[in-house]
Amino acid sequence: MPEFHRKLERSAIGFVLAIVGVSAIGGFVEIAPLFTIHETVEQAPDMRVYTPLELAGRNIYIREGCYACHSQMIRTLRDEVERYGPYSLAVESQYDHPMLWGSKRTGPDLARLGSKYSDAWHVAHLNNPRDVVPESIMPRYGWLERNSLRTDDLGEHLAAQRAVGVPYTDEMIQNATSDAFGQATPDSDASGGVTERYGAATNVRAFDGDPGRVTEMDALVAYLQILGKLTDAAFKQTAAAGE
Repeated sequence: MPEFHRKLERSAIGFVLAIVGVSAIGGFVEIAPLFTIHETVEQAPDMRVYTPLELAGRNIYIREGCYACHSQMIRTLRDEVERYGPYSLAVESQYDHPMLWGSKRTGPDLARLGSKYSDAWHVAHLNNPRDVVPESIMPRYGWLERNSLRTDDLGEHLAAQRAVGVPYTDEMIQNATSDAFGQATPDSDASGGVTERYGAATNVRAFDGDPGRVTEMDALVAYLQILGKLTDAAFKQTAAAGE
């Protein structure tokens, strides 16, 4: 074998061909599965897109680096399923750009966080985590409740998401700013358009407890409350397996 290597390394053409051959094998292994991806990603007819307010909250979640300590992917291991709920399916992340699966869990996984706690709990937790979880090492994010949410550019955010495959309609893009305002102010005239465009099950309420203004806290809590709730595919699959 050493003699073979010596001859190969002394031949420039042979060495280049060997590199090309190994690269081709690696490329095939990486690319070939993409041709059958439609067979591996589950179907979820009830899947809905993020509302403008939830998408803004997701952007804040990324901006503040929350993904560095919290994963959003439940593995198929028994202890994870018993603690967090049904394991994550690929289809649940089809509208996530970028995906936030993560791998580090300084804090718990958040894939099934939606509706687990009240809005008031989330607001208290973000203002000072130790108030609700004494042993928490999570930093405070109290300024989110003081910062007004920028909504004038949300239409552009939705258009960018549509460019990578998220099925936002022209109507959703045109009404992004008013829908973000309406989702956090349930008594306003704009709130009706939110459920009309995103479904009757959409959360419409003052997430931070103050219906007078739309804050970054509203957006982040709205996002946290929808995690794991965009589709029931994982729960349906678990029920089918149990039967």
